[in-house]
Amino acid sequence: MLDIPLMSNNISQSDIDVLIQFLQTTGRFTNGPKVREFEEAWSEWLGVKYSLFVNSGSSANFMSLAGIRERYGAGEVILSPIGWSSDVSAVIAAGLEPVFVDVELNNFALKAEEAIAKITDKTKAILLTHVLGYNGMSRKLRDICTEKNIVLIEDVCESHGAVYQNQKLGSIGDVSNFSFYYAHHMSTIEGGMVCTNDKGFYNLMRMYRSHGMLRECDDKEYVKKVGEEYKELYPEFIFTVPGYNMRSTELNAVIGLNQLKRLDGNIRARQENYQLFIENLNPDIYYTDFDGTGNSNYAFVVLLREGDPKRFARVVEALQKENVEFRRGTAGGGSLLRQPFVRKRFPKINPTLFQNAEHIHKFGLYTGNYPDLTKDKILGLCRVLNHIR
Repeated sequence: MLDIPLMSNNISQSDIDVLIQFLQTTGRFTNGPKVREFEEAWSEWLGVKYSLFVNSGSSANFMSLAGIRERYGAGEVILSPIGWSSDVSAVIAAGLEPVFVDVELNNFALKAEEAIAKITDKTKAILLTHVLGYNGMSRKLRDICTEKNIVLIEDVCESHGAVYQNQKLGSIGDVSNFSFYYAHHMSTIEGGMVCTNDKGFYNLMRMYRSHGMLRECDDKEYVKKVGEEYKELYPEFIFTVPGYNMRSTELNAVIGLNQLKRLDGNIRARQENYQLFIENLNPDIYYTDFDGTGNSNYAFVVLLREGDPKRFARVVEALQKENVEFRRGTAGGGSLLRQPFVRKRFPKINPTLFQNAEHIHKFGLYTGNYPDLTKDKILGLCRVLNHIR
């Protein structure tokens, strides 16, 4: 029996040790100097000017879309059906209209040409999700967004360290979101980051993170201007936007700072694991034509090349027999257009029109990839999969 979980040992003894030391030497546990230190270290690693630590990647989604709605007004956001539920729910919650396009099979990202074709004068943003460690960036899409003043949001929650033309994903778009959930490339147990080079948007995110409070803003001129406009309010309690409480803690930041030290090495190990897996998987049965350029693999995708429900059932049965943990539908459980919260709100959208998303939904799954996954386990997994007829 292979016995392969989705994740193993993402919180190390070293992480525990630095956390214990911190607990013994400080009296402040809520958002404070360690959070700032982690934000600055992350910005340096990613190659952006500003990063804001929040309590989850989903919170990063909600805040960034709320900020776009606040700054640019109502309108449409173009996105794909393959990703995570908060990609769609953040658009809805912000009062924006989702416009869906199908995905490419070779990287699970939205089809750039189709997205460009759906741009209208109502388009406020394009949400590009880099799924499961693949690089979904398109230079043409980036250029069109710049030309038309459309915000390009990168959801990099599953793709830390993936690169496009030698630039890390998350540093190319106008705004990017990361997740540090337990199973991701690095973990703060729970946590996320909003990243940008736009100082004004960064300050907007600072206010959204903490109830919408003006005092969270780093722009002294803006703080002074608003204070003078609302003289009847107490300066400690001026709420400029309908914000949330999405702060994280010093404890999570301490773990993040320690995890960041080994992130690059962990990414290399994941890439090597992915290469071994994809080279030994039978390309006649499984789709193996993924664009691995710049990837930072999060999980092994098992996708039937041809749609065959009976064969897919045998794949599921074989993995269960070998105690290999997996998730059907791949990222987010497959096509989000089939989820109740989407179907109730947008009943006119026909999921079957999104052919690649449908194929992924019905005939795809993923299994775990992580730094200490051994080569014999990977080769054993390939043998099990390749023997299924």
